[in-house]
Amino acid sequence: SSLGPQLMVTGVDFLKGKNTRLHHTDAYENQSLVVRRGQGIEMKLMLNKELSTSDKLKLQFSIGDKPMKNQGTLICLNLRSGKDYNGWRGSIIASSNKECLVTVTSSPNAIVGKYSLKVVTGSNSYKPENDAVYLLFNPWCKEDTVFMAGEAEKNEYVLNDMGYIYVGSADYISGRPWNFGQFEELILDSCMYLLDQSKLKPNARRDPVLVSRAMSALVNANDDKGVLMGNWSGVYTGGTSPLAWVGSVAILQQYYKTKQPVCYGQCWVFSGVLTTVMRCLGIPTRSVSNFDSAHDTQEDLRVDIFLNENREPLSNLTMDSIWNFHVWNDAWMKRPDLPAGFDGWQAIDSTPQEQSQGIFRCGPSPLKAVLEGHVYVNFDSKFVYAEVNADKVYWKVKKVNGQNKYTKLAVVTNAAGKHISTKAVGQNKREDITMQYKYPEGSLMERRSMQTATTFLSGSGSGLRYASAIVPRARMRENVTPSPSDHDEEPLKPEVDLEITSKSPLYPGNPIDLDIIVKTFAPKSQTINLAASCQLQSYTGQIKANIGCIKETIKLENKSEVKVPLKIAADKYMGMLASVGDEDVIKVTVIAEIEGTDKKFAKDMSLTFQYPPITVEMPATAKVDEEFSCAFVFKNTLGMALRDCKLCVEGLGMFKLTSFDQGDIEPGRIIKSRIICTPKRAGEKKIVATLASIQIKGISVEKIISITK
Repeated sequence: SSLGPQLMVTGVDFLKGKNTRLHHTDAYENQSLVVRRGQGIEMKLMLNKELSTSDKLKLQFSIGDKPMKNQGTLICLNLRSGKDYNGWRGSIIASSNKECLVTVTSSPNAIVGKYSLKVVTGSNSYKPENDAVYLLFNPWCKEDTVFMAGEAEKNEYVLNDMGYIYVGSADYISGRPWNFGQFEELILDSCMYLLDQSKLKPNARRDPVLVSRAMSALVNANDDKGVLMGNWSGVYTGGTSPLAWVGSVAILQQYYKTKQPVCYGQCWVFSGVLTTVMRCLGIPTRSVSNFDSAHDTQEDLRVDIFLNENREPLSNLTMDSIWNFHVWNDAWMKRPDLPAGFDGWQAIDSTPQEQSQGIFRCGPSPLKAVLEGHVYVNFDSKFVYAEVNADKVYWKVKKVNGQNKYTKLAVVTNAAGKHISTKAVGQNKREDITMQYKYPEGSLMERRSMQTATTFLSGSGSGLRYASAIVPRARMRENVTPSPSDHDEEPLKPEVDLEITSKSPLYPGNPIDLDIIVKTFAPKSQTINLAASCQLQSYTGQIKANIGCIKETIKLENKSEVKVPLKIAADKYMGMLASVGDEDVIKVTVIAEIEGTDKKFAKDMSLTFQYPPITVEMPATAKVDEEFSCAFVFKNTLGMALRDCKLCVEGLGMFKLTSFDQGDIEPGRIIKSRIICTPKRAGEKKIVATLASIQIKGISVEKIISITK
């Protein structure tokens, strides 16, 4: 037989249709084969002759610049012996008619990335024209550290390319539709480029812990020329307003084409892009919104708020702030790098807030560590713990002999971390996941967790800023041994309860009309000094303007209530709206002091603006490759003109992000924009539109259309 022709390979069929269906990768818009690690793939080799028993046949998979066997970046599979190599296996299933069917299973711990294939037959080798094979994490594989059991969960957290990101305030939560679009053109390639930019060594690319930490750094442009430039100024010249984006696709495509940071992002944009990148790589991920999110720069579990003599908040005295909402991500993985008990959801955050080990990144921090108060657990659990657990401390600031004198007014325990939200699995609605981050307030478990956390935190330097010990200590009982009544105890009712109610939804141009309700539970008459103030704030808690305050003294007889109206004309805030403009809120702060005692109570509330809707006119169904028309209609029902309006629309699998400049829309005017689209893929598709103007940045709408073959 040695005299016959030498065996040569003349072609490779990657059997893309069959493999991608079995690997849940058939949605990727990519010319090459995309598969998941730890699971078999089949390939067909075309040969120049029948395969004989003496013919040598090997496959080589290589990744990176300098593939080397000892680095795990060069995998050589002898198809004859079928021997295991670094956890990979390959063998011949059948051969006939100058064709040979082979199967390859990569290691469930393989390096994730873009491999090239070479087939070696003795002294000859063959490289297919398109030799790339993308290998991703595999939540369907039990041996992979990102394994996730439920099918519905994987459909949501890995395969769903649409969703919602929750914004607004704790009192008014709204879902902003977001197209993750992890399967769209160039998205996978941009993720591969990010892996290369991450400087992770090949071995580190096996590990979702290190990959997710690297991606949390690379989605922001700080430090490493990453994807998005943050901007909270309200001025977005030279870029796109963070409120105009409808999804991640246009951002990642622009980044991949220009290799320059895209302008501009704020927290929900950073989170949306990070969800896209992680789902694209195969790590189950969700965007998570935390309302009243503490940004505790001192790491002392409290956020200080300073008030002047009118009880109006002062903005320039503290770096700490409470964001009305903040959006980060949870990614699902095991944590073999930690003691047992920390597997499951891990918080990661790509919004550049604080540096972690010298770089703007955050996480992965296990939700179990945050829940139990184990703030020392890698990575950045202390920061995440404070975001959802910090107290709010109100201080009165008074100038005495040119020096600021601080008096503590009131402590609101556990002010941070309300209504932690994500999109529900398989449904277009909000799921509250607060209980995955913290125990119920006032429960024994919460006190234990708090005690664990403060034990680890009390050593950290600047805790004693104003000669008052770390505040959370104040709400601990000395011993935490459960007393018999502990399990069902009700937290003590305060003597005074404050409520702020809004009489009607707040539309820009309408007056602010509120009632402050003061209730007393004490069986005696009390005199209460009430101070209430309103500020225009950005969602990150920065004060842009004081727009009104009232001071009143009220008398309450035993166990009664009184209503104090607070009304502010629209012209007090309208002039400011254009200059602030990002997810603005009206923040109402109320402080009640009981005369003759040092008892003080505080309450605040954020009012978010409501806007007229965009309506979408289109058929309920359409066919693949047949065009249909879609119209967007907006009527300005507000009492003011909207300046410099821009409508952005996107339909995944139907048309790319398109924008229409609408100029100024006067009160009562109706605009209508039309787009003709041709769907490329079947299934439920969603069209998302946003309208941004100088005064109002975020009106959005979505509409679903069913596409059939």
